[in-house]
Amino acid sequence: MTLQERLSPGKYKLRVEDYELLADAGAFGNRRTELIEGDVIVMAPEYRQHAYARDKLAYSLQRALELMGSDLHAASGSVLMSDDTMPQPDIVLTREPRGRGAIPLGSVMLLVEVSATTLNNDIGLKQSIYARHDVAEYWVVDVNARVIHQMWGPSETGYAQSRTIAFGAPITATTIVGLTIETNVL
Repeated sequence: MTLQERLSPGKYKLRVEDYELLADAGAFGNRRTELIEGDVIVMAPEYRQHAYARDKLAYSLQRALELMGSDLHAASGSVLMSDDTMPQPDIVLTREPRGRGAIPLGSVMLLVEVSATTLNNDIGLKQSIYARHDVAEYWVVDVNARVIHQMWGPSETGYAQSRTIAFGAPITATTIVGLTIETNVL
């Protein structure tokens, strides 16, 4: 089969290895991107409301983990989920914060997305992807409604259980024993 025959018109999905080569070559410039089911998603600029909530929550999580003596770390970075999906959640609770490349999915205990403008995507497509890839627990911090959507019990069709916690009330992880943080700083 010739190259011309293999490259017929249509939409082509990238693999993680293609995406990494493009990123390393500078194809995306300084833009923040993630690979979702073969598509490169250019992320919106991060404004203060989003950054503040992410930073406060990451600090609270890290502090709580340290006080518990946990081997988990509140990190930021891309998570390698499959050969065509490598999202960049706002906060990743992982046992492997160091090393080269993306954070391995097997080390992830909880993912957090902070949503100021992306709520539909975070509770829709991303929730579906994270559940399908067996992420034990997922939080969406809705800075506009001032709540955290907490989900656990992943399956092929989504998360089996969920609850909503208002800012100001403590939130307790369902999958990490002893992890509770205050949300009044958000």
